[in-house]
Amino acid sequence: MSSIAPSNSLKARSCSQCSMGELCLPVGLNKEELERLEGIVHVGQALRDGDALFTVGQPFESLYAVRSGMFKTVAIDESGEEHILGFYLPGELVGLEGIYSGRYTCTAVALDTSSICRVEFDQLSGLAGDMRTLQQQMFRLMSKELCSNKNTMSELTAEQKLAQFLVELSDRYAQRGYSATQFALAMSRRDIASYLGMAAETVSRLLKRFQSSQWIAVERRQLEILDKECLIELSLAR
Repeated sequence: MSSIAPSNSLKARSCSQCSMGELCLPVGLNKEELERLEGIVHVGQALRDGDALFTVGQPFESLYAVRSGMFKTVAIDESGEEHILGFYLPGELVGLEGIYSGRYTCTAVALDTSSICRVEFDQLSGLAGDMRTLQQQMFRLMSKELCSNKNTMSELTAEQKLAQFLVELSDRYAQRGYSATQFALAMSRRDIASYLGMAAETVSRLLKRFQSSQWIAVERRQLEILDKECLIELSLAR
């Protein structure tokens, strides 16, 4: 796993021009406020598959907005085993958990060729103090991060966990303007299993079962949802 260095290889695009702008921090800002925010955003940092955006224990300095690709956040337990904490799509912020402790509490890794925007938190906090709309948006994003935990999954069966995961992934892609029925599973079966708290073999077996039920179609890392209603019904069954 390599660490990244700033890169200017990507063509810079302002927040107002970014297709993911409304999903990130600029929601509700007027033109003047948006220009002030753009002044502190570092645009166009490129990463390759396996590059670390930040590592656990590193001093917290910046928040990162995913522009393209996908990231996973990882924690290592005392036995050295890796645990996946979350997956981040374009338009989502990575690193919010470091605000409280002053250090990153996990490692963020690119799952594909990806790009991010970086903003130093001290500068962002200073702007938020002058912009009520920005401050409210920051609180909204932090609240969303707190509410996206997996506690509700603990009582679900393995089938329900995987169905819920696929439905939520579909919804998140749709929110970002992508297809809700056809998308890439950039994460490995092992990563999905770690995130859901099951064996990788179970994930593979259930994907095959869902496919034989004609709920989904899987071709390597490409997934097509054929019957989302059935997946929703399964995820909600109690």
